[in-house]
Amino acid sequence: MASQTQGIQQLLAAEKRAADKVGEARKRKQRRLKQAKEEAQEEIERYRQERERQFKEFEAKHMGSREGVAAKIDADTVRKIEEMNRSISVNKAALLSEILTLVYDIKPTLHKNYQPTKAK
Repeated sequence: MASQTQGIQQLLAAEKRAADKVGEARKRKQRRLKQAKEEAQEEIERYRQERERQFKEFEAKHMGSREGVAAKIDADTVRKIEEMNRSISVNKAALLSEILTLVYDIKPTLHKNYQPTKAK
């Protein structure tokens, strides 16, 4: 009977050691997964920063700086406004004359679709 109890005790101890080993293996696996995830995040961040740097270089090379683009747009706007003002000052008298001529020169006529109604 003692040998059976001793055998059972050995089996229980072996089962406990096996459970401990399985638990440790699970913990190691979780640590490895967490470490792999952190490394992947770091690699993603490095890649994102590299692509951002490349984009900024490309943008600066092909478009110039944002201030330069804004200044160019402002200069274009000022130039176009001045051009419109010159056009207005040159054509203002002729346009007013044309409008007044059309307003004063009224020739009353019947519309081509007008049909007088016949009295019964």
